[in-house]
Amino acid sequence: MNKSLIIYGSQYGTTKRYAEHLSAMTGIEAVAFKEAKDIDKYERVIFMGALYAGSVLGLKKTVSKMSPKQELVIVTVGLVDPTDPENIAYIRHSIKERVPEHFYDESRIFHLHGAIDYSHLSLKHRMMMAVIHSKISKMPEEKLNAESKTILATYGKKEDFVDYSSLTAVITFINRYDIA
Repeated sequence: MNKSLIIYGSQYGTTKRYAEHLSAMTGIEAVAFKEAKDIDKYERVIFMGALYAGSVLGLKKTVSKMSPKQELVIVTVGLVDPTDPENIAYIRHSIKERVPEHFYDESRIFHLHGAIDYSHLSLKHRMMMAVIHSKISKMPEEKLNAESKTILATYGKKEDFVDYSSLTAVITFINRYDIA
């Protein structure tokens, strides 16, 4: 059985960038979740997924192909500050609802800061963001959470918060075993 595989779910490329960088740093193969085959041949799956409307892109599909004996490490990539406690709690709650209990372990979940470029969003995503922006722009300042403030600050812009040094915690965690 092979040791590890990086699987990623990326809509606009930010998570793919992180996955490819992690792969280059560790020697672990990285593959898109739609192309991942024979996942059960690996002891450990490092799943990196973009956050969209409370879901981690490709996580549920990937986990459905795993056996309970495998280890799952989850790395989320999102626009909101990945150190914000409210944001972390929301993401983890969402993950907990979508993965079997034996895969859920908060010590194996990491959060990275992503990017957005409105000029590259699909029409569907631009419309969705316009509706959300319109709704939250009418809210009083004291009612805004970190996610709402981020949407207001980045709306219509190109922002890139990718920080490859934030992969250090993930690498430290997976290095507790032999790499690859």
